Amino acid sequence: MSDEASAQVSTMKAIVYRRYGSPDVLELREVGRPKPKDTDVLVRVRAASVNPLDWHLLRGLPYIVRPTAGWRTPKRNIPGVDVAGVVEAVGSAVTELQPGDEVFGEKSRACAEYVCGPEELFVRKPVNLTLEQAATVPVGAVTALQALRDKGSIQPGQRVLINGASGGVGTFAVQLAKHFGADVTGVCSARNGELVRSIGADHVIDYTSEDFTRSDRRYDLIVDNVGNRSLRAMRRVLASAGTLVLVGASKGNWVAPIARILAASQLSRFGNQKLTGMLTDMKREDLVFVKNLIEAGAVTPVIDRTYPLSEVPAALRYLETMRARGKVVITV
Repeated sequence: MSDEASAQVSTMKAIVYRRYGSPDVLELREVGRPKPKDTDVLVRVRAASVNPLDWHLLRGLPYIVRPTAGWRTPKRNIPGVDVAGVVEAVGSAVTELQPGDEVFGEKSRACAEYVCGPEELFVRKPVNLTLEQAATVPVGAVTALQALRDKGSIQPGQRVLINGASGGVGTFAVQLAKHFGADVTGVCSARNGELVRSIGADHVIDYTSEDFTRSDRRYDLIVDNVGNRSLRAMRRVLASAGTLVLVGASKGNWVAPIARILAASQLSRFGNQKLTGMLTDMKREDLVFVKNLIEAGAVTPVIDRTYPLSEVPAALRYLETMRARGKVVITV
């Protein structure tokens, strides 16, 4: 093999950032290709999707993330955690997956031509989805599932409100809440009302013309993906023994998101209402659970826009506007 051919085999293209900042600091570069260990799977990426986590880490905000993300410079310098692609190679101890399998999963550094990680991070994609659709699922769908089922203890017949129903987590939360037998209210802008109804919402509230926290209606479970209403206001429309799950973070450069979760925990000590924050715990069994619902037709990903790998900066700029309908996909 020539030196040039060898170099091509050992490198790949990826979106890289060496310092914190706006999407302008992102660059398309040649970097080293990961090599699978005995228990690893090497996946040729065909699609990824971006999440608010990506632009928070890109900007290094809130500052409370920096002790783990890197105080002055980022430790993880390739964005993306949602990925779908084709297995290129497997380690000697891999038992379930094999080269040629189409898979999806949650793996950091997804905005690149290849990712590599333990076999348990990847699952064969739903047969009725494209790889682009499959790339939207992991973080958004598992977050919605854990918010509703694990944190919210959702039950059939409950009144459930999804604040931010048209976003990446919200579109999955509406569909999952309907699957669990709830009466679902989605809060979104007027332009997204039809979309939210089409994925199963029984009621839609246009937040630009109506404040749901001033309604006479009470909800057994509220999933807040936005963080644009005070805890006190949301408690007014929460049933006496209802649950509020905080998914979206408050704005702030320092500790605002953590402070909001701590305040919710303190308020839960008074009365029967439960107010709780959450961090997504990516579990393979939860991804398989969602996959089965997708194959059964109960859940369908919603894609707003698709960008090629070289345009990840534009994708993140759009995501930061908080106007995305469903997910924003990166094709590789």
